[in-house]
Amino acid sequence: MLGVTIPVVRSRSRAELVLFVLSGVTAVAALILDLHRLSPALAAAVPHDLTMTLAGLGLMLNLAVMQLAAERAETRHSVLRSVAIGLCGLVGALASAAALFGLAETNSAIAAAFGVVLILLILVIRRLYLSPLAASALSLAALIGAAIVLTFLFEKSPGPILLRIVPEMATETKAALERMLADTRWFGAGAGTFAAVGRIYQSDAGAFLAAPSAAMAVFAGMGWIGLTAMMAVSLIAFVRLFFGALQRGRDSFFPAAAAACVLFALVQSFAGPGLLRPAAILCLSVIVGLGLSQSVSQSSSR
Repeated sequence: MLGVTIPVVRSRSRAELVLFVLSGVTAVAALILDLHRLSPALAAAVPHDLTMTLAGLGLMLNLAVMQLAAERAETRHSVLRSVAIGLCGLVGALASAAALFGLAETNSAIAAAFGVVLILLILVIRRLYLSPLAASALSLAALIGAAIVLTFLFEKSPGPILLRIVPEMATETKAALERMLADTRWFGAGAGTFAAVGRIYQSDAGAFLAAPSAAMAVFAGMGWIGLTAMMAVSLIAFVRLFFGALQRGRDSFFPAAAAACVLFALVQSFAGPGLLRPAAILCLSVIVGLGLSQSVSQSSSR
């Protein structure tokens, strides 16, 4: 999907359309979480981990929509249209923020906060026209702050590192997962084998052992090699998008929002299983493709 998205959204008009669709879909997911708090029976059938992950992505995307509206107003586009787009982005961002910071686990909310801070960092560097030295110093300070917060999160709980920021679980389930982690080899048991391998560690033969996080599922399937490769690819994409947002002239919000989504996904992959859902994987792939395409496409027809 990533390879298809990059050439398709080189056109600015198509890129804007994809951004609007993604921000709308993720805002609806966040709204479902908000409605679930008001009436649990209304949205009981919707997977909580999926909607929470989409809400996190939606927060970054709707912030990008708001920035798009601001840039369009500055470049003498229709003010009324720009205000309407900005209001839609504001509603989507508020719905996503309410879902994340009101309903999600603390670790997922912190993952979303990282993405928001990254967008603000890029915005400050660009708007203040900071010199490379000042921008590097500010980015380094933000990186140190993020490292301190992550260290605190992972040191807060004992046990294996892959289970330290996952949601609370039963003692028996945690013990089974710890045994699975201890037995996993460097290359894992094979992609997609978590459920099958999990049955071995369950005391109840009929019980189902679900992956508590996407990182745990990747580790069980592909071992440390697979998990390290996944993180390396994610970090490479993040760095490319971050510098693309800083170097991009107009429409820098595309790679900025994509970088924020990648950062959110990296932290969220250790905090919950939402990124194992095909819908979340598809959405994230399109977002990264959109950001990569618009970080290198300096001009296109409208």
